Amino acid sequence: MDGHVAGAGASDHGSASVRTAHVDSRATIEPCEVIGRKERESGGLPISNPAATPGIGAGDRILPEEPDPLRTCFERDRDRVLHGTAFRRLAGKTQVFVFPEDHQRTRLTHALEVAQVARSISTGLGLNVTLAEAIALGHDCGHGPGGHASEDALSPYVDGGYDHARWGADVTLDPLNLCTETLDGIRNHSWSRPAPSTPEGEVVSWADRIAYVCHDFEDAVHAGVVRPDMLPDTVRRHCGEARREQLGAFIGAVVHTSASTGRVGMDDETADALAAFRNFDYEQIYLRPDSVRQAALVVEMLQALVEHLLVSPGDLPAELQDPGDSDRLAVVNYVAGMTDRFACRSAVRLLGWKEERLPTGVGSLH
Repeated sequence: MDGHVAGAGASDHGSASVRTAHVDSRATIEPCEVIGRKERESGGLPISNPAATPGIGAGDRILPEEPDPLRTCFERDRDRVLHGTAFRRLAGKTQVFVFPEDHQRTRLTHALEVAQVARSISTGLGLNVTLAEAIALGHDCGHGPGGHASEDALSPYVDGGYDHARWGADVTLDPLNLCTETLDGIRNHSWSRPAPSTPEGEVVSWADRIAYVCHDFEDAVHAGVVRPDMLPDTVRRHCGEARREQLGAFIGAVVHTSASTGRVGMDDETADALAAFRNFDYEQIYLRPDSVRQAALVVEMLQALVEHLLVSPGDLPAELQDPGDSDRLAVVNYVAGMTDRFACRSAVRLLGWKEERLPTGVGSLH
């Protein structure tokens, strides 16, 4: 999925081609001057684009609340995600490598990097930086252990399949009573989902892809799985071999394209480079034989845990021990919330698996 060319008539500003993340992208902003360091140093307002999502009062929440005397509604959302158990558990969940080495990313460090990219883009466009940050920090809270393989494992037990974006917004983070705009951005951050309703949500859609494409490649280089000179020429020419250069190229493209056209997107040339980079990551990292074998082990382990807990609810925490198929989703939620290590320990303790049967992580292919 390489993005979508904004349809004719989608914007009244300019004629430049713009690539959007979602096929039904509809968010527009007021074309603007990029807000850089000098503008902020001279006292420019951090939220200055007329299209920025306003944070007013207590926010639009399912359960009404009184406004906080110190924080905006989206600052409260950001803080609730940041202090939540689901966010903390991301520290123990796979980004690419199961049981990562000390300097490899986890889902938590990925979320932090997405938040940084989203802040950079939103600041440059005068959007609501705090809303973008809240969405970014919460966007992967619905992920299960073992990376995207957990979606394959849990999908048979959920009507319509297990999608980490929808699950995160509608189940995992539901107790936090977040604003509808925050939940919408989390629910729809994946490019295969409908477009978010706010420009900040679309910013996070781009920030997520920019962050993982760059940092997953860097982790794979450090693990000896790939080398920088293996990147396609079009990627190396456009954004270099180092993460610092790559982030600068992709972030800059979103900021300047969005500011000049009024659509949250990227110019065709840079979008093509990002797509080629992502395709490289899939072919050389995510879908290489060791990764496929690792994913198969994760699927087998998580499905075995779900099946066991469905017939042995006494092994669930006390607050979840209510036997019957009606609590199938509670079992799925419990397994989805596990960290990699807890899932592996549970397989040993509950299923009698030997440690050598567990996913062990992936080292160098050399």
